[in-house]
Amino acid sequence: MFERSEILAKIASQVAERRAVLAAGSSCGLVAKCAVLGGADMLVVYSTGLSRLMGLPTSRIGDSNARTLELAAEIRNVVSSIPVIGGVEAWDPVRLDLDALLDKFWAAGFSGVINYPTISTMGDKWRDRRSRVGLGFEREVEMIASARKKNIYSLAYVASPDDAKAMASAGADCIIPHVGATRGGLVGHEEGQSVKEAIKRINDINAAARSARSDVILLCHGGAIAEPEDTAEVYRSTQCVGFVGASSIERIPIERAVKAAAEEFKAVPLPQHH
Repeated sequence: MFERSEILAKIASQVAERRAVLAAGSSCGLVAKCAVLGGADMLVVYSTGLSRLMGLPTSRIGDSNARTLELAAEIRNVVSSIPVIGGVEAWDPVRLDLDALLDKFWAAGFSGVINYPTISTMGDKWRDRRSRVGLGFEREVEMIASARKKNIYSLAYVASPDDAKAMASAGADCIIPHVGATRGGLVGHEEGQSVKEAIKRINDINAAARSARSDVILLCHGGAIAEPEDTAEVYRSTQCVGFVGASSIERIPIERAVKAAAEEFKAVPLPQHH
């Protein structure tokens, strides 16, 4: 397990050396192991990652918290050198005690938490319906505040400046402007903003986060930011110091590698026997 102070110190020293931070979405042991070999600084485990590994578009399937907690054992079995972060569905109606839920995530082996699935990306209609029954984005803010009290490292996905401000004020260590579902690959979302438009949105969100707390760490995720060269553009034009990759790490590269391997084997002809 990794203490919050230890994770923050590692990030600070890397950024001082001008090395970007990489948080790699990993929903199975093999992806986790390969991400560590590739230099990932932390792994992020989302229940939605299971849908990616099933060949589906990123989807929330079943009991999110239960699935994420179950995944911890497989990933921690093969990874101990870097922190593993767990995606918490804070608005889960059958787990109303957020302190108890965070204790479960820590006990399962997660050294940090992230608010995912998040209502921040789901639009006003869904958000208002959830908030009316007390199970809206405010629960995610409360979860992050609770993690801070427990001194557990936290990342927060936010899709708007207001949400960024709320999360920074609650004590999130990292704010991640979420600029949409990742493009590319077999089941990516091809519609949406360009990298240039995403950068404008990221800057608005980052400014709001920094207005609440100047020490918050800024990372980027989603939408048109799908390839390494996209992140280079974001780093040049924003205050982001790293990338959180989900589909970009555990879906698109697998699709490419398996397809290429199959094509290469299939292309080998049988010899002509005389």
